[in-house]
Amino acid sequence: MRKKQAKKRPLLPDPKFNDQLVTRFVNNLMWDGKKSIAFKIFYDAIDIVDQRKQDEEKTALELWKDALSNVMPHVEVRSRRVGGATFQIPMQIRPDRKVSLAMKWLISYSRKRNEKSMAQRLANEVLAAAKEEGAAVKKRQDTHKMAEANKAFSHFRF
Repeated sequence: MRKKQAKKRPLLPDPKFNDQLVTRFVNNLMWDGKKSIAFKIFYDAIDIVDQRKQDEEKTALELWKDALSNVMPHVEVRSRRVGGATFQIPMQIRPDRKVSLAMKWLISYSRKRNEKSMAQRLANEVLAAAKEEGAAVKKRQDTHKMAEANKAFSHFRF
């Protein structure tokens, strides 16, 4: 690294829930700089989650946060060349990377669903992830399985 690392810019909290995590999620959801459309999709999805939720003690935003924490991976495998061979080495994940991976997986698997609107897709993926099912949670489980399978190479950690 020749140049100094870029500073983390502070995020403004979103207007409705006053939460920075929501803004970060919406920034990942956004396409072509259309932030207002991304906010509309997210708020519509939260409204749908609010209508469909089973337990009455949790709000839709808390359900979304639970879904996000259910999708968060704790370990991942990284490739490392040792003596001409490439090994998949399990590594702990930094906290901010955990959150960003969870957001990316939740959004990408929402986009692959086949409901009518993006808000419905996102809402259904959030509801599924809150119950620890759905494609995004399966991705986390697969990542953990791969790390578990390659535990023998963990002594190559750098």
